[in-house]
Parts: sequence; C-alpha cells; structure tokens
Amino acid sequence: MGEPVSIGRLERFLADWERDNGYQLPPKAEPTGKKVAVIGAGPAGLTVAADLVKLGHQITIFEALHIGGGVLSYGIPEFRLPKAIVNNEVNYVQKLGVELRLGNLVGRIQTIPELLKNGYDAVFIGSGAGLPTFTGCPGENLGGVYSANEFLIRVNLMKAFQFPEYDTPIRIGENVVVIGGGNVAMDCARCSIRLGSKVTLLYRRGREELPARHEEIENAEEESLECRFLAAPVEFYGDSKGWIKSMKCIQMALTEPDAKGRRGVKAVPGSEFMLDVDTVIIAIGQTPNPIIQRTTDGLQSDPKYGTITVNEVGKTSLDGVYAGGDVATGAATVISAMGAGKRAAKAMHEYLTNKQ
Repeated sequence: MGEPVSIGRLERFLADWERDNGYQLPPKAEPTGKKVAVIGAGPAGLTVAADLVKLGHQITIFEALHIGGGVLSYGIPEFRLPKAIVNNEVNYVQKLGVELRLGNLVGRIQTIPELLKNGYDAVFIGSGAGLPTFTGCPGENLGGVYSANEFLIRVNLMKAFQFPEYDTPIRIGENVVVIGGGNVAMDCARCSIRLGSKVTLLYRRGREELPARHEEIENAEEESLECRFLAAPVEFYGDSKGWIKSMKCIQMALTEPDAKGRRGVKAVPGSEFMLDVDTVIIAIGQTPNPIIQRTTDGLQSDPKYGTITVNEVGKTSLDGVYAGGDVATGAATVISAMGAGKRAAKAMHEYLTNKQ
C-alpha cells in the first residue's frame, strides 16, 4: 500500500530488543554421543554449530584467528556492524554448549583426516574466502598497495583506526584509490574516508553493472566518494623508497552480454591516463585459502577458484565431511552463508542419526 516494508530493520530491532532485555536459551535434545568438528567461527560455522548442539550433538569450533565471528569481525567495519553485536552472537553459541578453540588453524595443527581419526564423527568446513585476488599489474608489490583483506583486518580487527592507542600502524595517504565495485570495495572506501583521505573508486564496468548493493554506493557517495567508471589499472609506479606515488589507468568499453547476461569489457586503445595516489586498495575478490584442500586427500575442489565442491545440502566428496559459505561458493553474502549452514546442519543431523 506504500513504501516497501524494511524487513532487515525490523529484524534488527527485534534482535536488539532481545539482547537488551535478556533471552532464554532454547531447549536442547538429549546427548547423542556424536562429536562434530566445525572449522571456522564465521556465519556458516556458527549457524551449523548452534543448530547441531541444540539437536544433542557435541560441537567444537576450530577458529584460526584470536577472535570468533569470521568475516563479521575482520571484514565488516564497526560503523556497519558493531563488534558488540558479533561478540554477543558468538557468546550465545558458546552458552548453548559449543566449545570454541581460538588460534587453531586446521591444516597445520591438525588435518581433517586426523580429526576424523581422533573421535569426531563429522566435520563441517566453514573457513571462508580469505585469500585476496590481485590485478597482476606491474608494480603491485609496492609499499602502500593493500589487498582489501589486509586493509580491513588492520583497520577493523586490529583497531588501526585508533592508532596509537592500538599499536597497529596503517599508512594511508591523502589520495586513495580503491579498485573494485563490490560491497568489500565500498567498505574499504568508507573506512578510508573516515581516516581522512580523498577516495576514488576505480571500476572497470559502468554504474549499472556495480555488484555492490545500491544502498552501499549511495551511502559512500554521500560521504564524498568519487567514482570513475569504465576504467582499469595498467601499472603502478613508486618513488625511490619503494612506495606508490602514481598509477596508469585505461578507459574501458562494455561489450555484449555473455550467457549469464553480464557485460564484458575491453580496453580502449590510446585512452591511458595517470592518477597521483598515496594508497591503493585492491578489492576485486577473494578465494578460499587452499590449506584444507591441500591437506585432505580426496576432497574435491574447483581447480581454478579453489572452492570446495558440495551438493545442494553441503556434502563434499568425503563421507561425513560437509562445507558451506564462502569456502564453497566464493565470496558472497553473510545470509547466504548462514543459509548454507542451516541446510548442512539438517543433512549432518540425518547423517549422524543414521551412523552406527
């Protein structure tokens, strides 16, 4: 009858009300005697752990970082998702009875075959997509050129924005260029603006092709972000000390849509131009860290992108091993990772119930 209902804001209101007014833990089933290892305390892992522990299984989460939450903690800025909310969710899962082991990198301290051999009846892999993708342009290894992962981890997780109160340095100059057009690029841009920089977004397609949510780009532009569409990096140049000082870019032109309807791009000959820059942040995508795939014989994964191959409920090529979230799909949204966790938990419960 009018403006669309803001479901997300209604959900946030309810979640905030429950957090402020106290909540009752849901009932749990009788213990089944089955043990499950969950790799990664991000959205998918926390969802799987919460669902399975309520069904009576014994759950242990193995998290590589020193804090739970995964991308919710290291990748999403405080102004978009306060860390107090993330900490509350992690604490809730622990109150349900889930054990959380921090600083525990599966693939190094122990492997999935070792977990299965040492008493775990099933494993869920929710280790995310934390390996950055780079442009491959010359000069990309200069000082002052960050991957989005490193930049956001320094700023968000290690509190670089509060330096020197927190002793995590981050060198960010007056002119910042963020390369990319997704939600992560917008987070990098808005963090840089808050650190006092003039920020330009460089995206090789047009505004209509931006993968970021419309709300994100609108908010960023309201905060002074300048956008240069149909442009891509060619080469980075540094000063005598090895720090970036400028970059060469080229204009791009859209081509006909592919089979999925996505417009391609091609460089426009002779359209190169220069930009003076102090900092460059590359936010063009992430892929899964390959350590689990390399240390787990028989675990099938995509040879190009490194994502673990799963069926519609998250089952991998190995019996009793499931996966979901960014490690299976590539970088996506928090809610899609949680949905994958819900589906996997249901399938894992059925598997554990039938396992002798």
